[in-house]
Amino acid sequence: MDSRNKTLLVLFYVLLKSGGMVLAQNSPIDFETGGYGATWTWTVFENGGNPSLEIVTNPNTGDINSSATVAKFTALQAGQPWAGCESLHGSDIGTFSLDATNSTLKIMVYKTVISDVGLKFVIPTSGSLGEIKVANTVTNAWEELTFDFSSHIGLPEAIGIDQIVVFPDFNLGGRTQDNIIYFDNISFSPATVPGSPAEAAPTPTLAEANVISIFSDAYTNIDGVNLNPVWGQSTVVTEMAIEGNNTLLYTGLNYQGTEFIAQDVSGMTYLHIDYWTDNSTALNFFVISQTPTVDSDYHTFALVSEQWVSVDIPLTTFPNVDLTDVFQFKVEGNGTIYWDNFYFYSNPVGVDNRSETLPQGFALEQNFPNPFNPSTTIRYELPEEAMVNVTIYDMLGRQVKTLINQTQDAGFKSVVWNATNDYGKPVSAGIYLYQIQAGEYISTKKMVLLK
Repeated sequence: MDSRNKTLLVLFYVLLKSGGMVLAQNSPIDFETGGYGATWTWTVFENGGNPSLEIVTNPNTGDINSSATVAKFTALQAGQPWAGCESLHGSDIGTFSLDATNSTLKIMVYKTVISDVGLKFVIPTSGSLGEIKVANTVTNAWEELTFDFSSHIGLPEAIGIDQIVVFPDFNLGGRTQDNIIYFDNISFSPATVPGSPAEAAPTPTLAEANVISIFSDAYTNIDGVNLNPVWGQSTVVTEMAIEGNNTLLYTGLNYQGTEFIAQDVSGMTYLHIDYWTDNSTALNFFVISQTPTVDSDYHTFALVSEQWVSVDIPLTTFPNVDLTDVFQFKVEGNGTIYWDNFYFYSNPVGVDNRSETLPQGFALEQNFPNPFNPSTTIRYELPEEAMVNVTIYDMLGRQVKTLINQTQDAGFKSVVWNATNDYGKPVSAGIYLYQIQAGEYISTKKMVLLK
């Protein structure tokens, strides 16, 4: 992109951010009379003699697509593998930006061959993030394909889009014949979230007097918390309720910040976080102070998928941070992450701040710290005297260590595992299960050992 186009892009971006333009895509593109697409100025490119895009009668209305009219594209054998058609800049589809409400696209296709279908968006300066391609899986029948553009959200080339490009038969292997492709019903819908927790994050049990809470329904949060500062990130941040509990959602994570009024957390020992993901493969968490403002220290999560994981990060993880002047968090990574219970606390291991009343029921709590090295504490609750067995297993279900095997009185209990097996030998890093059986009560949770 030359300097003139870069300047235009910046000006266009500023105009959009200032509210100077109304953003809305014209959709669905259904090629019906009175709808969108049929009267647009479609230009065919890289397709031999470039036969025009045709608006024709639906070849199969008895299938999943009952539309009367559809688009017909003839991909010539002499054409390029990336032959396609594009709407007119500054018209047709309108002007819009990708966000959480419109970044999933669906298109119906009817093809005689299996090949990729590509979709691409372009901004007025011709900037684009490139096409996303999805192959059809059936022939001679209508099929709906889904395209996830959520990773483009917030990037400059996804702001102020005014053109859509369709590649109906994207086949780098080349065509052995002319192929006719019908396509229809291009629609926009909210960003796809591959998975989500069915239950809310665990409710913290620490006394509020020992907590500085940034984000948690269980405690009074400090004033001045900004969960979505504008740092140029593409991450989409949403607050949502899960079982009535306010939860933070990051979609399409690249990096994300949290800002708050500077806090003195030097009297605290841990930062607690609960997270849930089903697709993240990289996740780092930073604590940042005002002076010095450094982000060299961070905690790397040992990711566990499809369950709430409670993590207690020792503040010694951040040796270059001034703990008397902490004012930001930063997350770097990928995927979709649900968060809850960001708080600092000073509860030392082995000290229970709860009342002296007996528990109301059997319970097994998340170990802490978690992940851990070299030891962790497991807490559990007994409302009555019971024969108690607390055992560690590996992920293959093999017994590693028996921690408790005796009758115990009612009360709030804890036991420490120092990451050794029944023979006193250290165990390797990884994910372990810990299980309690107390009378007829049985509960199992996961924990992560780091080395």
